[in-house]
Amino acid sequence: MTQRMPSSAPPARPSDEATEIQLQLARAQGEAFGRAVRHMTQEEAHGEERAAGDYLVGYAVEKAEGMYHLQDDELVWQNPQDANAHVEIVVRDAADGRFIPGLSVYVTLIDQSGRELGPHQQDLLWHPWLYHYGRNWRLLGDGTYTLRVRINPATFMRHDKTNGRRFAQPVEVEFKSVTITTGQKLS
Repeated sequence: MTQRMPSSAPPARPSDEATEIQLQLARAQGEAFGRAVRHMTQEEAHGEERAAGDYLVGYAVEKAEGMYHLQDDELVWQNPQDANAHVEIVVRDAADGRFIPGLSVYVTLIDQSGRELGPHQQDLLWHPWLYHYGRNWRLLGDGTYTLRVRINPATFMRHDKTNGRRFAQPVEVEFKSVTITTGQKLS
């Protein structure tokens, strides 16, 4: 059974751009992606997801990891160097649960003494099974943090006069008591 996150966003309605069957297909995509998000936040790493405006915003934190970077038209593998945590943010459409690409997503981590790290932009990351926004971080050590996510209004165009007036307001969501265990996951 698929769990739907409560949302203040209205469900999409049939329009001249989307029939009921097409909207059902979009919801099916969102349900499948939601299962992957739950696996990421509950099985693979420590995390959570909650509704925020037109979005469902989730996070997962794990050890820093290597990634390919494009340098001089070539993909070059880079291990995490001195980074020791990897923060992943997933942003989904609250109406149908699909991943939303092309956003400007920023994260600030606040340690137990109130010191803020960031904000740092979380770039879009291709992942073999779960698109997300993320980056490696250098933290002073293990601990409990507050994780603040800010999503700026989307600059991409929107189809659909009936359903397209969305993602136009900045959103900020805070996750408290985020336990982070630092380290590196080398490949």
